[in-house]
Amino acid sequence: MRREDREKLIISEAVRFFAECGFEGQTRELAKRMGISHAVIYRHFESKDALIERVYDHIYVKRWNPDWEPLVLDRSLSLQDRLTQFYIEYAARVFDYDWVRIFVSSGLKSYGLTERYLDIIRTKIIRPAAMELRCELDQGANTAPLSEAELELFWGLHGAVFYIAIRKYIYGEPVEIDVRIAVTNTVKTFFNGAISSPQKLEDTVQRYSMLGKIAAP
Repeated sequence: MRREDREKLIISEAVRFFAECGFEGQTRELAKRMGISHAVIYRHFESKDALIERVYDHIYVKRWNPDWEPLVLDRSLSLQDRLTQFYIEYAARVFDYDWVRIFVSSGLKSYGLTERYLDIIRTKIIRPAAMELRCELDQGANTAPLSEAELELFWGLHGAVFYIAIRKYIYGEPVEIDVRIAVTNTVKTFFNGAISSPQKLEDTVQRYSMLGKIAAP
């Protein structure tokens, strides 16, 4: 087998292995599952951390769609329509057994992958969406830094959407729903509260911030 093919195979098997066993799973056990010697893994990856880094790139970085960033800023659509489209596409990419379980495992074991991924979400989705909501509420002239409450509002929405995947792939619940419809309804409910009145906006911040503390990738 060519070196690059063997490397791809190890990464693919490592994704499944870490999804099942978490990052505490030993590379010796991974090699045993693959029917190869332990030394073969370390001929391709200098350490377990190096293998985990490649898993991160394979399952997270390569699934990110760069078109999502301009989508959030596209004012030819309402912000509700933009975020509905984003979360439908996002769910299609990340509502996956391996993706969800590795994400949660990384957060528990402090490998730093979760923090890096959440920084992408914060920079490319959460902060831009919060600024776009200001514009949609005719507060475009507001140049003050975004408040924690404004950011928490969108972390809450993000967490509410992702909680569908948490229930299915972490809690093992039989989530037999149309994800597209569920996501659309979640975003719709969010905007019904977020922009209809100042009081509803405050109530929405509180409600969605609670959900965001449960799950927020």
